[in-house]
Amino acid sequence: MSLKETLRRKIEEFRPRTQRLLREFGKVKIDEVTIEQCIGGGRDIPSLVTDISYLDPYDGIRFRGKSINETFEALPKPPGALYPTVEAFWYFLLTGDVPSDDHVEEVLHEFRARANVPYYVYDIIRALPVGTHPMVMLSSAVLSMQRDSKFARFYNSGTFNKRDAWAYMYEDASDLVARLPEIAAFIYRYRYRNCDIITSNPELDLGANFAHMMGIAPPYDDLSRMYFIIHSDHESGNVSAHTTHLVASALSDAFYAYSAGLNGLAGPLHGLANQEVLRWIMAFEKKLGGAAPTKENVTRALWDTLDAGQIIPGYGHAVLRKTDPRFLAQRDFCLRIPELKEDPLVKLVAMLFETAPAVLAEHGKIRNPWPNVDAHSGAIQSHYGVKEWDFYTVLFGVGRSIGCMANITWDRALGYAIERPKSVTTSMLEKWAANGGRQKH
Repeated sequence: MSLKETLRRKIEEFRPRTQRLLREFGKVKIDEVTIEQCIGGGRDIPSLVTDISYLDPYDGIRFRGKSINETFEALPKPPGALYPTVEAFWYFLLTGDVPSDDHVEEVLHEFRARANVPYYVYDIIRALPVGTHPMVMLSSAVLSMQRDSKFARFYNSGTFNKRDAWAYMYEDASDLVARLPEIAAFIYRYRYRNCDIITSNPELDLGANFAHMMGIAPPYDDLSRMYFIIHSDHESGNVSAHTTHLVASALSDAFYAYSAGLNGLAGPLHGLANQEVLRWIMAFEKKLGGAAPTKENVTRALWDTLDAGQIIPGYGHAVLRKTDPRFLAQRDFCLRIPELKEDPLVKLVAMLFETAPAVLAEHGKIRNPWPNVDAHSGAIQSHYGVKEWDFYTVLFGVGRSIGCMANITWDRALGYAIERPKSVTTSMLEKWAANGGRQKH
């Protein structure tokens, strides 16, 4: 049975659960909202539903109920590889089932058939002004593919119905995930390697093919598999996932929706943070004056940084209250590759991990003094020659597409409504504050 047919069966089995919740328990209260949450960006308000991933403040991200390490352990890997293929992970995210080798092979063939990027996408990238940020190139490329959206064609066909909408969203979502690695590699080679483009090798899995098109030898293929998987999803409330869901809730297709999600990902407080971390680490290395990082000199330099009123990027998280498992996954990759473990920047990242949490806890600068995913990724990419840090968010965007596309496929399958929260005025908040709360009539 194909992935799409397996997904169809799972959707038919799942729909009654959502319908029963709405029909029989729609008025059940699950939380209350404070003034702080209204003003503070809706933090911690349970108002989105996804079964793709869940972020626990202490356990970290779980994909379909599995931790990162459990996911890596459960999914099939290519011969000799350290990490599963993205194709295996795509099957797992969509269905919740660990795929067999035959399932993975089917998705590999399907992605190869879908990976042909339309010619006009490259024309659009080339037409952008010299020096355009790579995220603008990626977002523009994704948006341009809307002209071929199968979902949009279905909506305009005169036969549109919400029950079948997921199947067309699945088509667009699969096309997008399959094409993004080639688009991202083209952007990199076009912008930073004098337009020396490396063509796709359809015999390779998505992660290995991306490494091939980037022109980087193994184990960059395994790094790509690992990197795309750990960056794929972080439940639905983060900016890129939420934006993608929000736009798709208006029955916009996957290309409209994910182009918007990428624009959110490009923000300094979201996906852009990884390049800011590397910039900071390289400047911090200079503070050590060429000395090897030790607990003593790094601790002293951290205190100097904080006493000067500056921050330590890569530490702290809006939800997590422990070390980000995505950081640990990257650290584990470094420990498994001898030459990477000895890289000066990687060694500095390791020493920061030893020292920064205690310094931040004593300083009281942030509630969570532990490293997040961005604290490590730039140093690894730099080791493999990807030193252009404004490209890092593009890498994040390739990975994040996997979770976003799985989510909006299921959004359409379950017929979720257009998102439309209710706003209040500051005067209302002031009145309710004076009265000790909102008086309901």
